[in-house]
Amino acid sequence: MGAIYDVMRGIDSSAIIMHNYFERNFVYIMVKIRLRRMGAPKKPCYRVVVADSHSPRDGAFISIIGHYNPLTEPETITIEEQATLDWLKKGAQPTETVARLLKKAGIMDKLEVAKEKS
Repeated sequence: MGAIYDVMRGIDSSAIIMHNYFERNFVYIMVKIRLRRMGAPKKPCYRVVVADSHSPRDGAFISIIGHYNPLTEPETITIEEQATLDWLKKGAQPTETVARLLKKAGIMDKLEVAKEKS
């Protein structure tokens, strides 16, 4: 991409407005929080990333907000709590698997409490 983007919340709660400073225009995109596969063949580990919903699984992403390793016992989940809450408040939608991981980490509960306060 090579551009610097400023992220704002869109009219639709799941749309994110990206402002491209170099091209001086606005782009509306749907943003997902999902897993990006890393690791060797047959030994997967994943990054939790914020990405455009149209980009491929291992394609371009906006931000890395955590890591997930399903091979350790118990599963290792490392997620940046504040960054994740910020993206969720801006309207990013987690996939089913990431929603399960966020629930395990207790982040979804904190988001519900924050919504009740406002």
